[in-house]
Amino acid sequence: MLKEFKAFVMRGNVLDLAVAVIIGAAFGRIVTSLTEDVLMPVIGRIFGGLDFSGYFLVLSPEKVPAALRGSTDYAALKKAGVPLLGYGEFITQAVNFVIVAFIIFMLLRTVNRLMALAAHEQANKDEAAAAAVPDSAEVLLLREIRDELKTRPRA
Repeated sequence: MLKEFKAFVMRGNVLDLAVAVIIGAAFGRIVTSLTEDVLMPVIGRIFGGLDFSGYFLVLSPEKVPAALRGSTDYAALKKAGVPLLGYGEFITQAVNFVIVAFIIFMLLRTVNRLMALAAHEQANKDEAAAAAVPDSAEVLLLREIRDELKTRPRA
């Protein structure tokens, strides 16, 4: 069983997947930083606040500790265990998702176009190679036989 597992793990697809997951995680951090540090402050500024991820509703005001009453610090309230509806954080994550989905769409679109172009070029090369090679004697003889059979009356 250990040998089978080792063979499974060492297959190319599994290693490719592992590399893709690692690169995807790093890419996710970049997009998260772009969203949280660049885009959301601009969007927050447009909607009247500088920290958009800090928009929330306190669901149980009676559970807010005395030291945090009137606080607008989402992280501190969340850490204290206060039930919150963090709609600003949700919107931030939704924007993050849209950015990642759009970038993946553009990447796949480009790859598909390049693959189609490469396939078209290969087909052109194959056609040119087929046209450049003269027919062999066997092919010529088979063509003559075919043409002769076409001219014979059917029985």
